[in-house]
Amino acid sequence: QLDPENTGFIGVETFASLVHSHELPLDPAKLDMLVALAQGNDEGQVCYQELVDLISSKRSSSFKRAIANGQRALPRDVLLDETGLGIYKRFVRYVAYEILPCEMDRRWYFYQHRTCPPPVFMAAVTLTQIIVFLCYGARLNKWVLQTYHPEYMKSPLVYHPGHRARAWRFLTYMFMHVGLEQLGFNALLQLMIGVPLEMVHGILRISFLYLAGVLAGSVTVSITDMRAPLVGGSGGVYALCSAHLANVVMNWAGMRCPYKLLRMVLALVCSEYRPPAPLSGRAGPHGGLSTSLCPAVSSEVGRAVWLRFSPPLPASGPQPSFMAHLAGAIVGISMGLTILRSYEESLQDQCGWWVLLLSYGTFLLFAVFWNIFAYDLLGAQI
Repeated sequence: QLDPENTGFIGVETFASLVHSHELPLDPAKLDMLVALAQGNDEGQVCYQELVDLISSKRSSSFKRAIANGQRALPRDVLLDETGLGIYKRFVRYVAYEILPCEMDRRWYFYQHRTCPPPVFMAAVTLTQIIVFLCYGARLNKWVLQTYHPEYMKSPLVYHPGHRARAWRFLTYMFMHVGLEQLGFNALLQLMIGVPLEMVHGILRISFLYLAGVLAGSVTVSITDMRAPLVGGSGGVYALCSAHLANVVMNWAGMRCPYKLLRMVLALVCSEYRPPAPLSGRAGPHGGLSTSLCPAVSSEVGRAVWLRFSPPLPASGPQPSFMAHLAGAIVGISMGLTILRSYEESLQDQCGWWVLLLSYGTFLLFAVFWNIFAYDLLGAQI
């Protein structure tokens, strides 16, 4: 009756009177979004299909752009002003402001968020790392300097250049940690950064980003530091952290996370530095392993570089490799930033995403041939 020509559009005033006269039980937040959509199109009218998509919580790229065009006209206050929320809803609001740079995206995520499926990937990875650490710690009776026990390096999980034919080691090394300090920092960052990212962007995207950082770390070490073994999830942790930090920097004006300037400064320049202490005439406590005591990006990488090229005393084996940290950071800044900037948009529709995947696949293919032929051709002594 209101659209006799079957155009699919009616005026905003007509729709408002329809809602009022029939007392339609529409979510006020979704009603505001629909008004924003109407004010964002050329006709200034309500679209029937947009109404259907909004009520059914469907959202396409064009739908998101339309909301973004009309978001300035939204009459409601920001999420921070809402009162009477439960503990979980307050946590969801905190995650929205922590991760998303756009107020419209934050509101959309807040109102359509569901507890199922929960963010299980990062929690499962962290729990597995803790269990593996406890098992080896109890077995070896060493909780801080496990690497000095000969049985530690015999683990089928550790990446070792002498066992590179066992391809699973390029990923499973992330479950092994050199000590309580490394495990503590990695687990803390995985829960503080990884879980909120997974809540917003989903298990598939964040698990892919994390595992891509882990794999990039091990294959990079196999190419650039051909004698060094590798343990720890620093590659994946650096991928998550660098992606999140890059997203904050790229969307600085829109980010509303608490104390963002102070947190950025601490992340870039602060570190917990502790010179490696000698043990029975051996190298430092991390001898021969790529570690991350405090994944604070620049400072930790600088510390790893210093240990690699200027060890405190003569070492019987290779010093810690810093390439896994850098590889994870590069994956996070490139591939991760694309993922985080595409909230609820299809990655398959973006040309840049396919370029990144092709580049990553090419790098992995090169690493496979390198590990097959280069060690024998170069005569690398392991």
